[in-house]
Amino acid sequence: MGKRNTTMPDATRRRASTNRKMDEIMRLARRLPLTRQVLADQLETATPAQMEFVDRWMNAEIESREASKRTRLLRQAGFPAAKELDDYDWENVRMPADWQRSGLESLGFLDGPEDVVMFGPPGTGKTHLAIALGRKACRQGVPVRFYTAAGLVMRLLRANTEGKLDRELQAIAKARMIVIDELGYVPIDEEGSRLLFQVVTNAYETQSIVYTTNIEFSGWGRVFGDPNMAAAIIDRTVHHGRMIRFEGESYRRTHALMQ
Repeated sequence: MGKRNTTMPDATRRRASTNRKMDEIMRLARRLPLTRQVLADQLETATPAQMEFVDRWMNAEIESREASKRTRLLRQAGFPAAKELDDYDWENVRMPADWQRSGLESLGFLDGPEDVVMFGPPGTGKTHLAIALGRKACRQGVPVRFYTAAGLVMRLLRANTEGKLDRELQAIAKARMIVIDELGYVPIDEEGSRLLFQVVTNAYETQSIVYTTNIEFSGWGRVFGDPNMAAAIIDRTVHHGRMIRFEGESYRRTHALMQ
């Protein structure tokens, strides 16, 4: 019998060498972020093909990071459902005379920043719209936090009891848009009102708050249990805010299985 050929074929050898080089590059990538000056120096002698590769690489990296950021912001926001603007019915929405629907959909109110009060009966689409705007903001890289009013108050009370209130307030302050849903559905006691007032005060002229409520401003004193506290919150909200009115029958009632 002839001697067995143990020499590795050229193609296999090249593939093994390429795999080793890829592993080495990935190991280096984990150790060192890119330095722009070093990159600029290397590009001075790069071929057009190498520059094209680096361009594709950079764009893929940016796209990946932006996608990861959008996913993280949507998760951190705490939305209770995946509501979008595409399937929203605007029939029952009454915008202020000096403000068009486009001003809301474009999220231009975040630049002010301005507050938005969505007022109307239950089931008329307030929460859907607030969530949809918040999700759009997240996809544009804007940090958002969504809370029900009762849930936010309970969260603040618990943090205060555990000595973590400052940390909780700092986390809320990182958002450019805060949604406080269902304000007025559950009365807030004095301590809860004080803590909620702190959130509103911290957000004044630095963050946008979107409220959904079925209570007119004249009834906010009953919600907060303190007319002076309610007046102070209303004063800040009105200064840089707009009210959107919702009319019509409850969507849940008109589409209920139980008739």
